[in-house]
Amino acid sequence: MIKLANLEKWYPIGPSKYFVLRRINMDIKEGEFITIMGPSGAGKSTLLSILGMLDASWSGEYYLLEDPVHKLNAKRRAELNKKYIGFVFQQYHLLDNLTVAENLDIPLSYRDIKSSERQAIVADTLDRFQIVGKKDLYPSQLSGGQQQLVAVARAVIASPKLILADEPTGSLHSSQGKMIMDLLKKLNDEGTTIVQVTHNEAWAAYAHRIIKIVDGWIS
Repeated sequence: MIKLANLEKWYPIGPSKYFVLRRINMDIKEGEFITIMGPSGAGKSTLLSILGMLDASWSGEYYLLEDPVHKLNAKRRAELNKKYIGFVFQQYHLLDNLTVAENLDIPLSYRDIKSSERQAIVADTLDRFQIVGKKDLYPSQLSGGQQQLVAVARAVIASPKLILADEPTGSLHSSQGKMIMDLLKKLNDEGTTIVQVTHNEAWAAYAHRIIKIVDGWIS
């Protein structure tokens, strides 16, 4: 599903370069659950941003479902992102001026789906995540755990082929964290490919394999 070849990212510092990622070679099969681990500043979140096409300034080759991302323009990359990828951020990234239901509708609005169908999908998702009673509330009216649950629901509502999760349980207490991880595991069991970044070894163990990054290199 994903193939990276000699992927690198750096920042210029005077006449030299500061490398965040060095010669990353990686293959991820469809349906895999991958954990990326490493110390702070190792390049984990940067790699996830590149996979999610949120960062376009890098070199090397990146293939997503055989599409050569490294050769595509910004518009085509954005189309791939919306079609195939769901992103779960540590800080939720919900839109404060929209209700829970309206936040969930956003990924569906990018697809060619009738309004009535979108409403039905939102209703089903609210029910599946047991947040029907929160649908008319705004993010500021929810607890951290509830906001993260909504963020995960938003990431999966359009049935993406790939979920990228950056410390999805980082700001939650253990029972909420387990709930989120169990949910990701269930989605993976249903066929969704998942790549997560975490420092938590218990959550890392949910994955099929662990990739460690140190100082920008896969170790």
